[in-house]
Parts: sequence; structure tokens; C-alpha cells
Amino acid sequence: MRKLIAAMNMTLDGFCDHTAMGADDEIHQHYCELLLDAGAVIYGRTTFQLMEYWRTVVENPTGNKATDDFAAAIDDVQKIVYSRTLESVDWKNTELKREIDKEELLDLKQQAGKDIFVGSPSMIVQLANLGLVDEYQLGIQPTIVGSGLPLFKNITDRIDLKLLTTKTFGSGVVIHYYEPTNGHSEK
Repeated sequence: MRKLIAAMNMTLDGFCDHTAMGADDEIHQHYCELLLDAGAVIYGRTTFQLMEYWRTVVENPTGNKATDDFAAAIDDVQKIVYSRTLESVDWKNTELKREIDKEELLDLKQQAGKDIFVGSPSMIVQLANLGLVDEYQLGIQPTIVGSGLPLFKNITDRIDLKLLTTKTFGSGVVIHYYEPTNGHSEK
């Protein structure tokens, strides 16, 4: 069975703002490896449209190996985008879905293959509220911004977590790996 893993960077004070955080070569390499080991990545519309930037890097590489490798990995991975407003998507390996179907996602988790990652704040919250997230990989950036989009703003029920491990980067970023402990994940 595949796990559904919520993977997100956030500031030390809990906000998701890609403009307030940096990604050096070490961080790009980490997320490149994550994408290479992913069966699919789930996005909401906003994050998907932000991630489409990487198509331009595939078309015009930067010359930085870590950045270019990340762009190639995100270009190649299967992407599932949930949106009620997008009319279509034209990025390769991308499927557009209108509504979250819990049973469909449970079936997807039961299929053979690599784990499924969720890389969008809105989708992490919605799938967590449905009890579908099996693991959280939270990259805590050593930055305090004071305001912005809080990652867990709309969680409806308490989710208790067990720390599995951490990974520390030279930049001060620490990724915390957690699993739900209070039955808030459906396998």
C-alpha cells in the first residue's frame, strides 16, 4: 500500500510563503529526490500554477545542477490537480480533477507503486481533514514572517503526531517527519 505524504515548507512561525523562504542546492536536491521517489504529487490550483514555473527551467536550464535536476523531476512526475476553475491543463503527466473523492483516493493508496505526495497547503488541509494523510514531512525554514497563509488554518479536528525523525540542512532548515497517532489516517 502506498502512503499519502504531506510535504511542505513553512516558516518557523507556521506560514507558507515561498517568497519568504529560500531554497539552496541542498534543499533542491532533497526535493528532487523526493519527486524521483514519488508515484504522484497532488496540488491545488494555486500551487500548481506556481509550480508551472519549473517548465521554463526545463526549457531553458539555468546551468545549476540542483535547480535543473529539480525542474526535470517535477516535469516528469505524475501530477494530480484539483481545481473547479481551471478549464484545462497542458503540462505533461498532469490530470485535472474537479472534486475530491475520498473513496477514489483510498483506492489510489491501495494500488501498487510509489508513495503519493501532497504539496499544496489547501490540499494538505483538505486531505488531513478526511483522515487520508499517513505522514507529514514539514520543512521548517529558519525565518519568521509574522503573517501570511498558515498551513493548518482550517483543520477541523485535532491531529496528534509522533515524531519519526528529522533531517537538518546546512541552511538551518529542519525537516520533521511525523505520523498521525490518533487514528486520523485511513489506510
